[in-house]
Order: sequence, then structure tokens, then C-alpha cells
Amino acid sequence: MITIERVAWEDPRGVALRARMDEEMHERYGASNGDEDPAVTAERGRALAVDPATIITSLLAIDEDGEALGHIAVRRLGDEVELKRLIVLAAARGKGAATALLAEGEQVAREQGAERLILQTGDKQPEAVALYEKTGWTRIPVYEPYAATMPWSFCFEKAL
Repeated sequence: MITIERVAWEDPRGVALRARMDEEMHERYGASNGDEDPAVTAERGRALAVDPATIITSLLAIDEDGEALGHIAVRRLGDEVELKRLIVLAAARGKGAATALLAEGEQVAREQGAERLILQTGDKQPEAVALYEKTGWTRIPVYEPYAATMPWSFCFEKAL
């Protein structure tokens, strides 16, 4: 059984899960090649960075033993509410943690008065794309801050 906890961005379990996500994304995407303009690389880093001041809450998926299996953050991005940094540990995938995290993220956004929720994922994350499509998300054009440096992104919205 999976339960969801609302926690601070700084919660050490969330920090650890995000570090695991960084490792996994580095494996999938690698380092930028030396041919890219360093300004573009730096701008991409800024686009992917999460300002803790924008975080509404972080959510953890917890198993019956109290272990954190997954994480997602809900943040303000201008006038929008965006989901960031969804990760479920590889050993826990397929057990409903990601779906539960998305559902609670939607609830948080509703509580914030949002009419829709948005998110961005990469072109080398087909499992994420399949999850979003399966759970009722709709593809939208790549939005800022990702459009300029990650035009290959896949962006989604979900009407609330």
C-alpha cells in the first residue's frame, strides 16, 4: 500500500530521491557535448533549476514499511502550477506510486485554485510520456523556460 506525505522541499528523503533522479537523468542524457554554446548549456541549467521559494509542497510516496519510494514537487511557475522532479525508485515502478503522486499533485493544484496543471519531460523518458498519456494528460507546446534550450521536450497539461 502506498501513502502520500506532503513534506518540505528540504526533506532529506526528497533530497535523496532527487539526487537519484539526477543520476538517472545523467545516464539517459549524458553531459552536454563540447560543441554546444556554453551560454545555452548554462541557460538550460537555469531552466531546470528549482527555486525553493516557488515550491508549494513536495510529495513523497511511502510504502508500508515507511520507505520513501517516490517524489514529486508542486511549484508556482509564473501564473501556472507545475509538477517537477517526478521519480519513483526503479524497484518500486509499476506499483502505483507515480499515479498516486500525480493524483495528489492535482489535488494540491486544485487547492491553489489552479484551472490546469502543467509539466515538462524529456524525449528520452518514454516511460514518463506513457504514464502521462495513460493518466489523462494532454500534450501542449513546449513552454518557457524550456522552449529556448530544450525544444525536444514534451510538455503536458491536465485540466482541473
